[in-house]
Amino acid sequence: MSAARTLPILDLSRLDAGESEAVAFRAELRQATHEFGFFYLVGHGVPVELQESVIRTARAFFDLPDADKLAIENLKSPQFRGYTRVGGELTRGTVDWREQIDVGPERPAVMSGDGIADYWRLQGPNQWPAALPELRTVITRWDDELSAIGLRLLRAWAVALGADEHVFDAGFAADPATLIKIVRYPGKSRPTPRQGVGAHKDSGVLTLLFVEPGKAGLQVEKDGEWIDAPPVPGAFVVNIGELLEVATDGYLKATVHRVISPPIGSDRISIPFFFNPALDASIPVLDLPAELQAEAAGISVDPTNPIFASYGENGLKSRLRAHPDVAAIHHPDLVGR
Repeated sequence: MSAARTLPILDLSRLDAGESEAVAFRAELRQATHEFGFFYLVGHGVPVELQESVIRTARAFFDLPDADKLAIENLKSPQFRGYTRVGGELTRGTVDWREQIDVGPERPAVMSGDGIADYWRLQGPNQWPAALPELRTVITRWDDELSAIGLRLLRAWAVALGADEHVFDAGFAADPATLIKIVRYPGKSRPTPRQGVGAHKDSGVLTLLFVEPGKAGLQVEKDGEWIDAPPVPGAFVVNIGELLEVATDGYLKATVHRVISPPIGSDRISIPFFFNPALDASIPVLDLPAELQAEAAGISVDPTNPIFASYGENGLKSRLRAHPDVAAIHHPDLVGR
C-alpha cells in the first residue's frame, strides 16, 4: 500500500468561472482519468440537504425488518432490481459482504423473442419498499441531479479529448440505462480485512459514488499498489467505466478498485450511481489528437472479462455474473454464456 498517493480533487464549478478556468478544469479532468481513472469531484452543486437525506433514507431502509426488505428481494425481478441480502452478490465468483437495493429507470418490461437482443431483459420496473415510500422520492431526485452532473462531465471530457462537445449526447438523450445501488457494508474485518466488494472494473461509462462521511474502505489500484480513497466531505468519487476506455482506445483506462469491509462493530453506507447510455447505444470511438493517441494503450485484453462496445451487452454480462441465482430463475437460457 502506498500511503503517500492520493486521488486528485477537481472542482466542477470551474466550468462556470470563465473560459480560462474551464480550459484548466478540462485539462485536469483528462489528466486525472488518464493517470488514475479516478478523482474526487467537488463544486458539483448537489444540495447538502439532499446529500444528508439520501444517507438518512438509506439507513432507514436497512433498519427495516427483514420481512419488509425481503418483500422486494431481487430474486423476484427478471431485471435484477430490488433488495439483495448480505452475501447475495458475487464479484469474480467470490461473495461480496454487503446488502443493497438496486434501482434502475422505471420503464415497461420488454418481452424476449426472436430478433430482440438479450440485453433488453434488463429493462423493466423497480421494486420499491411499501414500508418506506419516501425512498422512491429521494432516489428519483438523486437520479435527476446526478444525471445532469454526468452529462456535464461527459461534455467536458469530449472537449478535452478534441471531440465535439455533444459527441456522447445521443446515447443519453433518450432512455439512458442509469443504475443506482444503495449499499450497506456490515462490519466483517477483524483483524484480517474482508471483501466488501471484490476487485473489479465498472462496465458502463462513468460512476459517481457518494459515501457516508467518515467511512473509509474504497481502494483504487495504481501501478500494482492499492491507494486508499476515503470520503472527502461533500465530494463524489468519480471513476470511468469500460465504455470510456473503448471510446478512447485505452487513453482513458477503467481502473480496478475494491472495497474492504469495515471493522466488526461498525458499518458503511455507500451509494454508487452508474451513468450509462441506452441499452442499445454503442459508445462512439473518438478520433483523438495525435499527441493523445500516442499515449493510448489500446483496450484492455482479458479473456475472462470481454469488453463490448454496446452498453446493453456489457451490462448484461455484469448482471449475469454478479447474480447467478437471479439468472438461474429468470434467464436459464443465458446461464453459462
